[in-house]
Amino acid sequence: MTYTENATPSAPGSDPAFAPALTVTAAMASRRSIRAFQDTPVDAAVLREILEKAQRAPSGGNVQPWHVAMVTGDALRNLITAVQQAMMAGGGIADGEYVIYPPDLPDPYMARRYGVAHAMYDAMGIERSDKMARNMAMAQNFTGFGAPVVAFVHCPRFMGPPQWADMGIYLQSLMLLLREAGLDSCPQEAWSIYGQQVRDVLTIGDDHILYAGLAIGWRDTDAPVNNFPVARAPLDELVCWHGF
Repeated sequence: MTYTENATPSAPGSDPAFAPALTVTAAMASRRSIRAFQDTPVDAAVLREILEKAQRAPSGGNVQPWHVAMVTGDALRNLITAVQQAMMAGGGIADGEYVIYPPDLPDPYMARRYGVAHAMYDAMGIERSDKMARNMAMAQNFTGFGAPVVAFVHCPRFMGPPQWADMGIYLQSLMLLLREAGLDSCPQEAWSIYGQQVRDVLTIGDDHILYAGLAIGWRDTDAPVNNFPVARAPLDELVCWHGF
């Protein structure tokens, strides 16, 4: 099965949110981190075609440091169960693969992080004081937010910051290609908290480090968590112009 620029692969329903993005601009505009998916399966042939295209992502020296485990069905359910058991046993951030955010993250970076979190919880109707509800929402990370497929991106431990940047470029390329196909995704560094469990279940060697998961499927267009506005910093706050 293949998809074209004029056809969506087995997209459920006729909602415009499922439509393919026919330009890079459209893919950028319609891509967002989806945190509630429909359970409709994704055809493996479609994913293979997307992954083949993503191989054109650039990397320094053409090293291509990324390795990807595509997980669905019973394999995904087994992984989710293993992570849930680790959570109940008290595993947590201290056991993770790396520090996700720098300690004492200053503004404006912390303000941006808190801003999107507050907007998300407000959309879900969760009060700031409701720690249990927030923890339950956080735990949904480790179900892939109900996505039928989760891709796990990992690399050899000896790779350095430039190769990690390459993996970020690869993930962005993959996410835009998924939008071209009418699919959605959510990049999830959170899975790195349980990198050991992911490696054990997927038989990935300890000589590799888990970079991130990527939930893949079709968005639930009615879910409030998929519809709140996500602010972006003004361009001139981030970009300086020299010689123009």
